[in-house]
Amino acid sequence: MMLPDYWLTRPSVNFDEKTEEAFDALLNTTLSNGGCPTIEYALPWPKWQFLCHLADHHDIAIHGSGNPDIALFEPRQSNDLNEFGNQKAVYAASDGLWAMFFAIVDRERVDSITNACVNLADEAGTFQGPYYVFSVSQSALPHQPWRTGTVYLLPRNTFTCQPSMSFGSYQVHFAQLASFKPVQPLAKLTVTSADFPFLSQIRGHDDQRLQEYATALQTGAPWPKDL
Repeated sequence: MMLPDYWLTRPSVNFDEKTEEAFDALLNTTLSNGGCPTIEYALPWPKWQFLCHLADHHDIAIHGSGNPDIALFEPRQSNDLNEFGNQKAVYAASDGLWAMFFAIVDRERVDSITNACVNLADEAGTFQGPYYVFSVSQSALPHQPWRTGTVYLLPRNTFTCQPSMSFGSYQVHFAQLASFKPVQPLAKLTVTSADFPFLSQIRGHDDQRLQEYATALQTGAPWPKDL
């Protein structure tokens, strides 16, 4: 299946046993402190690799924010074109890299954002991806509307996954999670735009075309030629 060229694939990484042990040790040391400690990250690998490892291999959901002081996540009514994303809930991601986007984009300096993270499964059940889209208002992009943000690690036990959908012969699996109960964060990690590997590939979109893109993503309608 060929997605439009503005979809990005996660940079290829092959974690060896030493890397995974280092990531797990940092997680365990951090969580042993209790509360919601800030992760003291001094490992030689990029932060996004650490976050992706946690989301891929631990029972952890990831939430990116510009607020560094959230002690409890309360369900709030969202305003989203997607039915799953338009509920009163705590939202998070099952993908660590996707969550970083929400942490580093200064929402007060952009009119809108559009983004997605999906995996594709063929008829044999073979998965491809993850694939990403990152875009902010075209008028804001030249001004580099980035900020220092915070990525929160949340226990995943109360979260449900956005239902998958058919797209041709493929099944699209989304990385969006929702919890309808309050969630207390386990830990947090400070990130900057320099930590985001797709910074130079964030696109700028025409806000009036945002609905067209959202419709394609939700229903399997023809993809916009440009975003």
